[in-house]
Amino acid sequence: MLSSTAKSASPARIAALWFGIQLVWGAVLGISLQARCAQLGGLSSLAIFGAVSTSGACAAAIAQLIVGPISDRLRRRGGTRAAFYAVGTAAAAFALVAFYLARDIPELVAAFVALQLAMNIAIGPYQAIVPDTLAPRRYGAGAGWLAAMAGAGNALGAVLAALLGTTPLLGLILAAGLIAAAAVTLAHLRTLELKPLEPSSPVVLSRRLVDLFISRAFVYLGFYTMLDYLYFFVASLLPAHASLDATRASGLCILAFTLVSAIGAGVAAAPADRIDERVVVSTGGGCLAGALAILGTGHALGTLAAAIALAGIGWGIFLCADWAFACRLLPPRAIATVMALWNLAIVGPQILAPVVATLLLSRLGTLRAVVGPREALLLAGAEILIGTLWIWRLPLVLRGK
Repeated sequence: MLSSTAKSASPARIAALWFGIQLVWGAVLGISLQARCAQLGGLSSLAIFGAVSTSGACAAAIAQLIVGPISDRLRRRGGTRAAFYAVGTAAAAFALVAFYLARDIPELVAAFVALQLAMNIAIGPYQAIVPDTLAPRRYGAGAGWLAAMAGAGNALGAVLAALLGTTPLLGLILAAGLIAAAAVTLAHLRTLELKPLEPSSPVVLSRRLVDLFISRAFVYLGFYTMLDYLYFFVASLLPAHASLDATRASGLCILAFTLVSAIGAGVAAAPADRIDERVVVSTGGGCLAGALAILGTGHALGTLAAAIALAGIGWGIFLCADWAFACRLLPPRAIATVMALWNLAIVGPQILAPVVATLLLSRLGTLRAVVGPREALLLAGAEILIGTLWIWRLPLVLRGK
């Protein structure tokens, strides 16, 4: 049992594990997976990337759907979700090192699938940490800290990947950072008495929930398409004798994107608790879609920095409102179970993004062409725009007050 003299929950400390998780993903999903596929796959790197990415995302979905209900059952019996955080992050640390040591595509696939499974053993239950520890009036603050930690973690991960390339040393550093971040959150949770899970009515598959799921899914489909093909897009822009290689250049882009996203999250934290969250979501999605349109149609390196900054601000705003939305809408008694289903709006797009982009580029005949990544970014902007517009099918009653 947790101490009856528990301290007040600190949004910063409960969000520390999210920093470690996003530290890993900032390096792996943003740069290292693409770079490793390019190293081991040669001219077929885009097609190989799609297959590897899809395999890992499927593993993530399976892990969350299994561990979410188990963690809810433990919480209803008076337990905690701490064991999932500890086991998941420890296993992920080993998988990270294996990922950077992989010598061929089969080893890379095995390591990446293991990494996704391990990370999502922690992520599935962790998605319930805001309603587990914070009062509803503080959900916006909690979501703001999670979004800010995501931005900071992604930024540092991108920097490390840009500086260290795909060396095993990077895997060791990421593993150490993940474990340290988990330790901060786990230590803080030991001082807290978690909110009891109150009985709630069964989840009903209403039009409202379906519309919210579809909106989120389209936004994340665009986000993962952008993340998947940004490395290849930056590589296509670099002149033949550029001082920066694609790994470092794309790392700088992701660094700028994630740092600015933390600013966007900070700006959106208060509005997410006070005004119509459809406006907050639409503002973020609109900025991101506009930035991708600039990237997809522009041809000058000079527009890259401004577009990346605009995209980062939009993404931070969206993230803050998105998590607050989910915490208010979903039933608390089975929050991790429902969030595992809810998270299919993230994991599903992670699976589909490379599949949809690959099919489109193949149909256009640009899968191996220089223009292919540019068309992928335009596709990403269109997907985000659809998700942003779809949110307006929801009623005003869902605003977070």
